[in-house]
This record gives sequence, structure tokens and C-alpha cells, in this order.
Amino acid sequence: MKGTILIAEDHESARQSLSQFFREEGFQVYEAPDGTSAIKFVNETDVDLILTDLQMPGADGIAVLRHASEHAPQTLVMLMTAHASIESAIEALHLGAQDYVLKPLLLEEVLRKVRRLIEHKKLAWENQMLRREIGEHFATADPVGKSQAMQKIVTLIDKVAPTPTTVLITGESGVGKEVVARTIHARSDRRDAVFLPVNCSAIPETLLESQLFGHMRGSFTGAVGSQEGLFQRARGGTIFLDEIVEIPLSLQVKLMRVIEEKQILAVGSTHPANVDVRIIAATNRALKEEVDTGRFRPDLYYRLNVFEIPIPPLRERREDIPPLVEYLVHRHNREMNRDYKGVDNTAMRAIMTLPWKGNIRELDNVLERAMILGGGEWITPAELTAQERGTIEYSVSDEWPLGTVMSEYERIHIKRALDRTDGNKKEAADLLRLSLSTLYRKLEKHAVD
Repeated sequence: MKGTILIAEDHESARQSLSQFFREEGFQVYEAPDGTSAIKFVNETDVDLILTDLQMPGADGIAVLRHASEHAPQTLVMLMTAHASIESAIEALHLGAQDYVLKPLLLEEVLRKVRRLIEHKKLAWENQMLRREIGEHFATADPVGKSQAMQKIVTLIDKVAPTPTTVLITGESGVGKEVVARTIHARSDRRDAVFLPVNCSAIPETLLESQLFGHMRGSFTGAVGSQEGLFQRARGGTIFLDEIVEIPLSLQVKLMRVIEEKQILAVGSTHPANVDVRIIAATNRALKEEVDTGRFRPDLYYRLNVFEIPIPPLRERREDIPPLVEYLVHRHNREMNRDYKGVDNTAMRAIMTLPWKGNIRELDNVLERAMILGGGEWITPAELTAQERGTIEYSVSDEWPLGTVMSEYERIHIKRALDRTDGNKKEAADLLRLSLSTLYRKLEKHAVD
């Protein structure tokens, strides 16, 4: 669709003729036989542009314009008027109308103006979103990694992306939940519309409702004008609600309405508005536990958890570290105007054994700092901190066969687990996700005291 239009015209033949013309041009068209009907429609449905007659029984075009300005400020308004009412049309421009056309209408002229206005609106919004996304750290088109866990995630993405299903992405902070959400959007039929990420934990609770659902003028102190919410701004696209668990119980009810009925209710409004948006949510906490403790509504949990994509932490898929390092170094080369070839073998061994509690975000920070400190072609241990360098014994030789190197890695990793648990073998086995008997066999194999 090239856009959505509401045509408000009390002459039926003229209204139907305009509607047919714009439908044939590829627009989605709604009709209102008078101003009162148009105002009611604005309360219930979101459109790009209202094409309204100036003179109508009941509420006239100016009343429609005033109502749209307050209740749907992002909706464009164009008036149709006769020569005798041109002064009223000029007044309408001062009140916020975008344009007017004179009767009798020249359809090609009306089409040209409608196209210009809608294209300008979409371009302005796309530019706004582009500026928002330029600084995103993980705006890659696809998740990076070759592990079995990552291949499973890609399979799940391919299955759910073409559907309208709500998706819940779970995993620790920094594992790349937004990357997965962006990939779902990029492989869906909404790929040409906006992807709008929202960090629910970054918005104060007192402002969250207004930010998500919009507000009406005068609905609270400081609301000098009406404002669309993020759900309306994501129209036709995907909204990504990160840290969904931070939404307070009072707003969870309103979010349920969005999922079930595709409707939002702005702060201070009594009229729900329809929205067309796909919801992808994410959390770094166990949402079921939040339900059990009463901090999260069970009905919302089951609505969100229709299709879950769990992302394991980086320490559980270490084979993804080398391709991630390659991708992140390449990206920082572009951003910092550097020409690093990558990480040398000794530094990579250290990187491979780090616990990575901050996951990919921590890895990204380590590499960025190392590239700032270094000046050669390769990142070396000299650019890592003492703590990062201390995670491996450098007696490992580059000339050793791969099997010997991997065995040495295993020995070092077991020693580190024992160090972290102060020699408690049961806790070390749990940390390594091994049975106690398996840990004892490996201790004997590697001659670890």
C-alpha cells in the first residue's frame, strides 16, 4: 500500500468517485459521509492522511482538522473547498492543515499533492529512525556464529519470521537479543517498515505509559500538545520491547490489549485507536519466576511466550568467539579507520578462556579498547589487561597439534574452575556442568592436584 487515506465528503457520488480513484492508485481508502463520522473514525483508526470537504453538515472540515490535530497529531489533513470558501481554507493552513485543493477537483493534481505529503511524512520518519539506528552496536543483518546452538537459533528465526506471531527472546544481558529481533524483522514481510527498539528499563516508570501509548493534550502537567506513542510510530513494522519485565503491572493490562485486540489507549483518551505492529519482547530474567512471585501477569506471559527463542551465554558456545572476533574487529576497523587483521594466536587463547560474564557486549568492549591501545596489524596480549592475559598459561606452543592444544585448554579451564570454587570439586563440577565422577577422571587425566 502507498498509504492510508480517509475521505470525508457528504456528497456520496463525489466521495465514491474519489475513493475508487485512490484505490486504483494503490492506496487503502476509508470513507466518512460527514464530519461527525470522520471524527469518530479518527478516534478508532490510524491513517496517513485525511482528505476532507470544508463544508459538511454537523462537524465541518475545520472541526475535523482541530480534532485530528489533538487526537492524531501525526495524521496529515488536506481540505477540499470551493473558491467562495478560500479564506476558510487559508485559515485552516494556519490551524495546522498541510494543504488544500479547490473544487471542481482535478484528480491528477489531488493525487500529486497526496503523494507528495505522504512521501514527505514517511521520509521524515525514516530519517528519524535512521538517525536512531546509526549508533547501534549490534545492527548486523544476521546473528554471527557457527555453533550448534546458534544454528538452532537461525532455524527458529527462519520458521517464525514469515508469521505475525509474537516472539519472546530470552538470555543474559549482552548475548545479542536485539540482533535476533532485527533478523526476525529483516526476514519478515514487514522488512520495508520500521524496526523500533525500546528499552523498557531505560524509561522512567512515570513516563513509560505516555511513551508507549501516547497522550492527549492536557492529560498531565506539561502535556501542552497531543503526542503519538511508540506503538503508533512503529505502524506497519516491528516494535522490540527489551527488558519487558520492567513494565509495571498497571501497564501490563494495556499491553495485553495491544496483543489481543490490536488497540491502544492514549493517556487522557477515552477512545482506543487501532495499531498494526508486530511485537517482539526480550528479557534477561526468568519470566516464569516473575509470574510466580506476582511481579508479572500470567496472562501476559502466556501471550508473549507463544514462540520463545532462548540464547545461551557466550561461555556456553565458545566456538562462536572466533567468528565474533572477526566480525567485531572488521566493524571497528570501519568505525575507527584502522586496518587490523585480527587477534594473534596468543591473545586469542586468552580470549577463548575468559568467562565473558558480559557476553558479546563485553567482548566488543575488550576488542575496542585493545584496538585503541594498539598500533600494529594484530591485537596482541600487550593490549589486554593483566586480568585478561592471566587467564592462560603461555607455555602453550603454537607448534603443538590441535588435539594437544585443546587438551591444554581443558586442563587450564578445570584449574580456573577449581580456583573460583576454592578447591571445592562438587561446586567446580556444577560450574563446568560435569558429573563429579567425570571431573575426577579429567583431574587424573591432566594430573591436576
